[in-house]
Amino acid sequence: MKKLTRDFYNQDTILVAKQLLGKTLIHVIDEGEIRCKITDVEAYTGVNDRACHSFGGRRTNRTEILWGEAGHAYIYLIYGMYYMLNIVAENEGSPCAVLLRGVAPESPLDIISINRYQKLYHQLTKRQITDIANGPGKVCKALNLNKSHNGLDLLGGELYIIDAPPIDEAFIHSGKRINIDYAEEAKDYLYRFYLQQ
Repeated sequence: MKKLTRDFYNQDTILVAKQLLGKTLIHVIDEGEIRCKITDVEAYTGVNDRACHSFGGRRTNRTEILWGEAGHAYIYLIYGMYYMLNIVAENEGSPCAVLLRGVAPESPLDIISINRYQKLYHQLTKRQITDIANGPGKVCKALNLNKSHNGLDLLGGELYIIDAPPIDEAFIHSGKRINIDYAEEAKDYLYRFYLQQ
């Protein structure tokens, strides 16, 4: 399958979020490629979305990437300890993004496991396997992504997403985004989309 194009990311954020499900995220490292299937996402729809970093037209050094070209990685740190990987969506000047909330590891399992737990995959408990990348901070840890990868073009060769056949809408679940209780009415938007694991 081919790498996703700029036109893919230039679509409506909700559409991008849904269509990212089932596609393969790849991070190229010295040892090869880390590959994971995208299973859980949240859409953040720009200046009118109180949960989005660009709400109200906010534009800072941190959020500048959101205002730019679609198809770039927007990675930031929360609570001083967890990195969050977002994909910039829509046209330049429309500061929207999709948060990758969860992925299913594909390969190499040992490297992913070492990134997360500092031990080999066969040494993990069932609970550790379940929890290996089922949260946005865990995604970045499993894929060894941090602030140094902020702004990467997903059409480049270091971090990118490979196309896959679309997921039938019947298999896509939706719900409220997580941990955004501060966002007033936006906390109730059904902008989280995920595949049942």
